[in-house]
Amino acid sequence: MHEMKWIPEDIETYLNVKEYVDTVVVPLYGISMDKEMKQSAEAAEFITLLTTRIERQFTGRLILFPPFTYLKKDPIEKALADLFEWHNVLKADFKHIFYLTSDSDWRLKEDMLQGTLIWLPSIPLKSMNDSQKFELIDNQSQQLFSILTDKWIESE
Repeated sequence: MHEMKWIPEDIETYLNVKEYVDTVVVPLYGISMDKEMKQSAEAAEFITLLTTRIERQFTGRLILFPPFTYLKKDPIEKALADLFEWHNVLKADFKHIFYLTSDSDWRLKEDMLQGTLIWLPSIPLKSMNDSQKFELIDNQSQQLFSILTDKWIESE
């Protein structure tokens, strides 16, 4: 089985094996248009690489949703309210909902989130060569694999 992303072919695959896919991963991207624009793009790149790696590792068990994006200039409560709407839709089909972000503001609202928040500090990748990037993403991914499998075991 190949990766499951939010594209028509993979959604068709998902619909055929839906009873086995109990987990969704939703990246959270804070978008800035001011002096933090570059930092928000770096964080999005970092989280994208991690979520792609997670999806490859757990194909058949989880699906990677498109990123939930919000404006950093708005209060985090606005994004939280919008995310509740996503959660209400997702909880009908998925037992486990993981939100992955590098935005530390979510850590302050973690107790209000439904689902599991995984926060990782963003690491700028532009100064690294490809092998360094791969090694870093691989190391970070191994930690994420443990978090996911621990949550799955905990709920059985």
